Amino acid sequence: MPDSDPQGRPEAAPTRSAASSPESVSPRDTTASYETTTSHRDDSSRRNPYATILRFPGAARFSVAAAIARLPMSMVGLAIVLIVEHTYGSYAAGGRVTAAYLIAAAIATPLIARLVDRHGQAKVMRPIVVINSTLTVALGLAIVNQAPEPVLWGIAAVVGATIGSFGALVRKRWTHVLDSPNHLHTAFSLESALDEFLFVIGPTLATILVVQVWPLAGLLVPAAGALIGGLWFCAQRASEPPAHPVTADATRGKSVLRNKSLLALSAIFLFIGVIFGSVEVSTVAFAKEAGRENLGGLILGVFAAGSMITGLAYGARHWRSTLVRRLTVTVTILAIGIACLLLAQNLWQLTLVLLVTGVAIAPTLITGNNIIHEIVHAGQLTEGLAWASTAMTIGVSVGTAVAGGQIDRLGAVGGYLISALGGAVALLLTYAAATAFRRRRTAVRRVQGNAA
Repeated sequence: MPDSDPQGRPEAAPTRSAASSPESVSPRDTTASYETTTSHRDDSSRRNPYATILRFPGAARFSVAAAIARLPMSMVGLAIVLIVEHTYGSYAAGGRVTAAYLIAAAIATPLIARLVDRHGQAKVMRPIVVINSTLTVALGLAIVNQAPEPVLWGIAAVVGATIGSFGALVRKRWTHVLDSPNHLHTAFSLESALDEFLFVIGPTLATILVVQVWPLAGLLVPAAGALIGGLWFCAQRASEPPAHPVTADATRGKSVLRNKSLLALSAIFLFIGVIFGSVEVSTVAFAKEAGRENLGGLILGVFAAGSMITGLAYGARHWRSTLVRRLTVTVTILAIGIACLLLAQNLWQLTLVLLVTGVAIAPTLITGNNIIHEIVHAGQLTEGLAWASTAMTIGVSVGTAVAGGQIDRLGAVGGYLISALGGAVALLLTYAAATAFRRRRTAVRRVQGNAA
């Protein structure tokens, strides 16, 4: 049985890609060209779905460029906390500045995504990338020069408001290049694995730069990554999906936020974000309490490494179970693992729990993004993906700020209490959403039958 969507529909149904959607057909049929030129591929390619998708025209280049452009997502938040704590002596202050950054990103990212869907990726993102990189450096300079905290909030908010979502952009680009649900599953898995790779190296690099090299370097490096990767990505016009300019008549009453399934997934992602934000700052505090602050980023890298490895394995297999069933299983594992952090007594135990728990992260996010692809119209896909990312960003900001305050009061264990709470709520919401999806299955099939 092929993979299924949340309502149980086979994933083998036509997807809204460049090759299958009349509104997005390109003069160049990259899929047909690819199939013609690679019909002789060897057994090794068949066994490696990642090699297969990366042979599509331009795929490897735009995937690498987007990965470089996403470097800030794994460095900026932690770098702000570390630089502020180093300069002002307060995790809570660092959490507040980071929260300003993340909240602004949460508000602006879907709006930017909507502009991208309507006007095109390069046209919208080129100026935004330049502005964001410049302001990131300005934020670092303000912190190291001990500017008043409200000033830091303002600059951080503008940095967040101009960050955009290259994760959503590259996934949208994959849907334009690929026409097979199985290929798309692999592509989304690859991007999630790259996200986790960035979270392997990002926290470690941020910690080393701030603690051992030069505090400002913790923001200079991600600013450079955003500028170089972002402009390189935007320069690759051949693989860019077409814009979807829409009229008022076409969009009246069709806001993506009216999609109840998307709202349900976004709520789950919100509390998964609470987990991520609170675990990040709590782990750094735990390492500092143990007298090994320099290991905080490395331990967070182990957390992401477990996710990255599992994500690659998950994407290499084409699953028979439904998407909603997989989401339920992975969120359950994540919630239980996060709760176990409260039992860790030393850095070795903490690292082991994070490594094991990390195996659930990438499959959870991959499955969620696959569900979004199934329930959101092609002309709103970037915005739909961005809203899920935004919900997670809001969760990260809340988790970071609340956990920071609890750490100042109770130590690292106070932060992990927030993590466990976030996991419990995410789990409850996932089970509730699963029930809602199953109740809708009959109605959706009836509508499809009538349409046919």
